[in-house]
Amino acid sequence: MALPLPSAGQAPWRNLSSEELEKQYSPSRWVIRMKPEDVVGHFVQTGSQATQKARATRRNQLDVPYGDGTGEKMDIYFPDEDAQAFPLFLFLHGGYWQSGSKDDSAFMVNPLTAQGIVVVIVAYDIAPKGTLDQMVDQVTRSVVFLQRRYPSNEGIYLCGHSAGAHLAAMALLASWTKHGVTPNLQGFLLVSGIYDLEPLISTSLNDPLRMTLEDAQRNSPQRHLEVAPARPVVPACPVLVLVGQHDSPEFHRQSKSFFKTLRRVGWKASFQQLPGVDHFDIIENLTREDDALTQIILKTFFRKL
Repeated sequence: MALPLPSAGQAPWRNLSSEELEKQYSPSRWVIRMKPEDVVGHFVQTGSQATQKARATRRNQLDVPYGDGTGEKMDIYFPDEDAQAFPLFLFLHGGYWQSGSKDDSAFMVNPLTAQGIVVVIVAYDIAPKGTLDQMVDQVTRSVVFLQRRYPSNEGIYLCGHSAGAHLAAMALLASWTKHGVTPNLQGFLLVSGIYDLEPLISTSLNDPLRMTLEDAQRNSPQRHLEVAPARPVVPACPVLVLVGQHDSPEFHRQSKSFFKTLRRVGWKASFQQLPGVDHFDIIENLTREDDALTQIILKTFFRKL
């Protein structure tokens, strides 16, 4: 059953034409540093190179199954030094739930593992094989798996980019009791995400997803928090909502709206626009320890540097 509409006024996106919605939700069209047609290829190449470097230079366990499905795998990267307990940084890639892979998403592995942080890159079944409901369930189970595998962890920090930010945000709503474990969640980092899926229904992005209105509402964290607010897993658990300066106006609106809703229902949320970056290099730059977002991650969540 679809969730009821919130009582607030009509959403601004409803005033946009279908052509404008298509443009607003096409991040490569807002990049100013290269041609739109070159953006995604460059992003994948950067991620692939970072992943190859991480696999060659860091202790790791690759293709660790967190479930029985063929796509339910994760890569775990460890710091050089052994430790009995360590923080876990779990990353969910983007790609509009229909592209992307853990095999080209290990951007942040070297800078974070150098600071004693275990980095986990999670795969999930993208469309058309996977549905949104399945992806949300897979992400939830990946967190449960990590908590059981490393029960003495010093905190699980969930980070997602674009569609991955949506999946990370859905974990805010998870019913952990039905999984028999409460994960030690200590932070959420949501980067250039989409939190209300309804605007995508009439765009070409929905072709592989085949979302109905009911599907979109059921899988929209914005809608859930407006209608039936979820209580914070940990009262002091910070949620940092980020967007790049050169993300589209709709991505800015979605991020600000979700941040405000989180604050209103009791989460310790903050919002930040990162200057000089777009939807893609906001993540590409995580390969560098001196990058602004890398520094935010290390200082905000891990009290490092």
